Amino acid sequence: MKVASQKQVSFKWFGMAVQFSIIILSACSERSFRRVSTPPLPPPVKLNTQDSHEVVITNDYVSLNVAKPEGYITGIFTGINNVLDTGIHTDHRGYFDVVWDDPGKSGKFDRISGTNFSVIVANESIVEVSFLRTWQTSMKGSCVPINIDQRYIMRRGESGFYSYVIFDRPQGLPAVEVYQIRNVYKLAVNRFSYMAISDTRQRNMPSLTDRKQGRTLAYPEAVLLTNPNDSKFKGEVDDKYQYSSEIKDDRVHGWITQDHFAPEGFWIITPSNEFRSAGPVKQDLTCHVGPTVLSMYTSTHYGGKDVTMTFKEGETHKKVFGPIFVYLNSASLKEQFRTLWPDAVRQSSNEVEKWPYDFVGSKDFIPPNQRGTVAGLLQIQDGGGKAQPASNASVGLALPGKAGSWQKECKGYQFWNQTDKNGNFLIKNIVPGDYNLYAWVPGFIGDYMYTTKITIKPGGNINLGSLVYNPPRNGPTLWEIGIPDRSAAEFYIPDPNPELINRLYSNNGTDKFRQYGLWERYTELYPKQDLVYTVGVSNYHKDWFYAQVTRNVNKTYVPTTWQIKFPLQNIIMGGNYTLQVALASATYSRVEVRFNDPNVKLPHFSTGPIGDDNAIARHGIHGLYRLYTIVVGSNHLVKGNNTIYLTRSKATSFFEGVMYDYIRLESPPTKAT
Repeated sequence: MKVASQKQVSFKWFGMAVQFSIIILSACSERSFRRVSTPPLPPPVKLNTQDSHEVVITNDYVSLNVAKPEGYITGIFTGINNVLDTGIHTDHRGYFDVVWDDPGKSGKFDRISGTNFSVIVANESIVEVSFLRTWQTSMKGSCVPINIDQRYIMRRGESGFYSYVIFDRPQGLPAVEVYQIRNVYKLAVNRFSYMAISDTRQRNMPSLTDRKQGRTLAYPEAVLLTNPNDSKFKGEVDDKYQYSSEIKDDRVHGWITQDHFAPEGFWIITPSNEFRSAGPVKQDLTCHVGPTVLSMYTSTHYGGKDVTMTFKEGETHKKVFGPIFVYLNSASLKEQFRTLWPDAVRQSSNEVEKWPYDFVGSKDFIPPNQRGTVAGLLQIQDGGGKAQPASNASVGLALPGKAGSWQKECKGYQFWNQTDKNGNFLIKNIVPGDYNLYAWVPGFIGDYMYTTKITIKPGGNINLGSLVYNPPRNGPTLWEIGIPDRSAAEFYIPDPNPELINRLYSNNGTDKFRQYGLWERYTELYPKQDLVYTVGVSNYHKDWFYAQVTRNVNKTYVPTTWQIKFPLQNIIMGGNYTLQVALASATYSRVEVRFNDPNVKLPHFSTGPIGDDNAIARHGIHGLYRLYTIVVGSNHLVKGNNTIYLTRSKATSFFEGVMYDYIRLESPPTKAT
């Protein structure tokens, strides 16, 4: 005899509450079993190409409307409402663009408009469509000389869609420099008002109208809000660069609605950084007032022309940017709008787990079973002695180059991970090709590079064994200033001018450097005499300004000379001392180093003209890393008190300057070194 009982079970299926019955059959005999009903499938994906000017893809959760054949996204619907800004032209709502020019020129803006539409795949489970623009000689001077294929993917049961772009340069195309590549989404102006970038960087935002009515400040992207619609924003500064993030920290960002409808969220999720330029600590834009959401693939922000993607005439190239996932979520009640951020974070974790995707239609996107891995153990040996584990080191693969070249590399893919406490590392999902392995270790200067070329083959696994990094060092440390971590965050960051604040960072000490106008505080702190730092007395957390900038004297910019005073009890005559100077950023600068004589005409060392990363003006605490090893003969030093003079000799604006990462003086080498 069998007895049946029924139990109601509830769960969430792609955001929808679903109930179904489990029928439990129990038997008096020795054998019993359970029968479970199959949950219903989500609605199928549908593709409508009937309109000659528009493609519509829907899965009942999201409807995506795309101009045909151009590829502009004209509408994203989660019901009856278009989440994009319908008050602007259809080609300005959701698009892909490139800033480029002929070599040596300043830059042209090219919003990519496809000329050929095609369906890659279309069934109930997935739809993928293509909008291709093939470069023709008639486009010379007006369109970037690259074949560009924009792809959109929608899958069954997913609340969003995937987007990726294929760059292809066949033989015979003109030379070109590419400065920026990105996706842009401009959201409904009267709906999206709450921006979220991280757990600590989120809030209600001013409007684009507020910005237009404000006063533009010295750096043109920064605006003082003088007459905002919401008075709580009055007196604040808004600048899109205040919302930048390092690539490694930017998995998800977006906006949330706060109107009379149920709250909705619009998010860009980047499941992998392999297709983004210049390594994991490259900084770039995320969201800004508009409301606007960006997916930045490459740019010169915080790097300058050193991170330009440059192609010679006839040079071939192919790269896939993405896919990224555009995720849309919602809550039932207005009071629940804050729950949309942690839900988006969870979704981003899900996308990371699925990477690399196995549903992408292009043969140029390498699937999981065709990728490789590299493993190894990194140790560090600083100045002799026993090697120790390089814990928490950043280890990555990038195109072959020189030590540190990864931070300027823009053409290829990059794959990064961190070592564990024992120095072990595992880098997965590597696209087949030739690479060098690079690393840097917090607490130590310089860059490591495994000089042997690494060739990744489809499905290949490589174990490099034990690797040892010997960071630059010529002798024992006499003194040091700062922490070698490629950032100026440990130095003195002043309070902002109370009339130029962004309240998002008022109580956020970690991001204090993002406030506007901190460079102007230097003149206020040192109106007549420059910074003097005394080793053994001064504290770099309080006494070393975060950036060596110009001084404003009666609206005239003058160079600055910082002094480092230190005693030497003994001089090793005939020996060479070493000054290690690591810079975290440089913008239109030349740093000259002199020992004990500030008036000697020729400096003992000069960096020469360096940098255009603009990290100071764009509220970054670092740009590109540079290390200078300066040999100092004992004849330049004296027993007793010594002074090193660091002069920034160029001075034409507020925004020129350098950020130091770390400075160290080493004595001549000893046998133990």
